Amino acid sequence: MTKYYKSSIHSFYPDIQKTSITKIMSEDLIRKEIETNKNEYIEFLRRLIQTESYNPPGNEKNVAIVIEDYLKNQNINFEVFPFEENRANVLIYLKSKFNDKNLLYNAHMDVVPPGNEEDWKYPPLSAYLKRKKLIFGRGSSDMKAALAAMVISLKILKKLNLKLSGNLIVNAVADEETGGKLGTKWCLENVLKTKNIKSNFIIVGEPSGLAPLPKAIIIGEKGHLLLKIITHGKSAHSMVPDMGINAIYMMSKIIENLSSLDNFIPNIEPPFSLIELKNLVSSAFPSNEIFEKIFDEQPLLQNFLASLTKFTKSLNVINGGIKGNIIPDHCEAIMDFRLLPGQSSKIILEGLKKLITHIGFKVKELSEDIDIDSFVSIEVYEEGAASVWKDYENSDEIKEFKKIVEDIYGKKSFFALAPGSTDSHYYRNSGYCLKTIHFGPGKAADMHAINESIEIEDFLNSILVYTLFAYQFLK
Repeated sequence: MTKYYKSSIHSFYPDIQKTSITKIMSEDLIRKEIETNKNEYIEFLRRLIQTESYNPPGNEKNVAIVIEDYLKNQNINFEVFPFEENRANVLIYLKSKFNDKNLLYNAHMDVVPPGNEEDWKYPPLSAYLKRKKLIFGRGSSDMKAALAAMVISLKILKKLNLKLSGNLIVNAVADEETGGKLGTKWCLENVLKTKNIKSNFIIVGEPSGLAPLPKAIIIGEKGHLLLKIITHGKSAHSMVPDMGINAIYMMSKIIENLSSLDNFIPNIEPPFSLIELKNLVSSAFPSNEIFEKIFDEQPLLQNFLASLTKFTKSLNVINGGIKGNIIPDHCEAIMDFRLLPGQSSKIILEGLKKLITHIGFKVKELSEDIDIDSFVSIEVYEEGAASVWKDYENSDEIKEFKKIVEDIYGKKSFFALAPGSTDSHYYRNSGYCLKTIHFGPGKAADMHAINESIEIEDFLNSILVYTLFAYQFLK
């Protein structure tokens, strides 16, 4: 049974004497609006999923056009900031002035490519609706469901014309899947700061379902650094191997010593210990004893929480050699690093260079004009900083948000960190708005997966969460 609408005011507020009649009536109007128009909202989401915005190359402007068409004749402020070929960022807001409280919702319009479409049960751009419970398609979970829900929440507040003292802003951005520099970072520096828009609270709509756990409210995240390591050797015929320098052997020696990398980077304490993380998660369970029993039986949960307390590294791609009888002079490997808050890409990069030098290889940039028989070069492939909102416990806003989430979803929620980087770090680390969380419909396990899908109930519930919180925050 869906949790997003109940008809009785008293069922939501049994202690009605302590709640203003205006608040009750307004929230009831919001719930009725969602119940009445849920089919419209589902079709809007399906249109977004059917709109191609694979990144690369991006094509986010396709999505911007669909959103603009959906909001036409609503008297809603809508600004498009185009760039490159068929790409754009979008700013949507209730009021033309930003001199009171501002609540910012952030959602990205780009999605990752689908891979081999033949592996999909339903075409990735079909937005296939299954038994009125699930919608399948690339980007359904990451994160067009949140994008649609945030846009709809703004539309609802505008349509109902509720008395609000502040402004709701939706920033629909490009480029998140390739780092966010052309999307959230650009909007922060060239739109929000230029217009002198100060945000008092921010929600980034990344999926926060950590099934089988209840919905999480994410208050921090690990950083992400993807490096390409290239060993440059010297080719020769394999019948005289000593005349060459084998680039694969060079890479092998680096791989053998990767476990020593921690000795070349400064030690840093995680924002939360394993015990603290377990306490956060266990708050969503009926008792700590039940949580501990499940924790002891679930290696996935154990590994997930442990990963949030340490710097991790993984070599995931390797490629070298051109022919069976040629000593390879070139070998490439791609390494994935997950950083703790306080660690930077520069720190890891410098540590890796020290390790490689310690092994006995020269490290140089490809642009450097130095004549060396063999060397190692390193390229930054992708990066996203770590960030955390440490004093979240002192925020009344996040307590109110958690209460709304638990009411709508009918389960206890909990605070957690995310194992991967999102656009949240641009807001926190720049000092623009430390009070940034990430919460959205969808399950983290569905992100970038074949047969990605979104539960319709989860989507509709998220509309109500975003709308009720915006009303509470801005009234």
